[in-house]
Amino acid sequence: MGKARRISLTTRSFAKAGDATAFFTAMLNRYNIGDQVSDQDAEDLLALLERHDEYEEKAAGGILGFEVNKPPADVPQFSKKCFWVLKRNGSRIDFSIGHCLKPKPYD
Repeated sequence: MGKARRISLTTRSFAKAGDATAFFTAMLNRYNIGDQVSDQDAEDLLALLERHDEYEEKAAGGILGFEVNKPPADVPQFSKKCFWVLKRNGSRIDFSIGHCLKPKPYD
C-alpha cells in the first residue's frame, strides 16, 4: 500500500485523503436537493474549494454561500447530488469533492 496522503485545509486537517472524502461526502448526504449549506459547513467547503485548480473561476465575483443540488447534465453522473457555489452576482457553479482532493504538490 502507498503512503497516506495528509490533507490540510485552513479549517481542519485529515490524516488521510480518504478521511477527507468521507467527511465531505457525509456533509453532502446531510442535505437534500435545494438545501443551502449551513454557515459552519460553508467554512469547510470554502477551505476545500481553495484546493480546486479552477478556484479563481469558481470564486470569481465573490461567494455568497453553497447549496446542494443535482449535478449538471453535461458531467458524468457519479452521484445524484453535488455542491454548488452560489455567487454574489446571482450565478452558480458546481464543484466536485473528488476534484478538490486530487493530489497536490504540497500534500
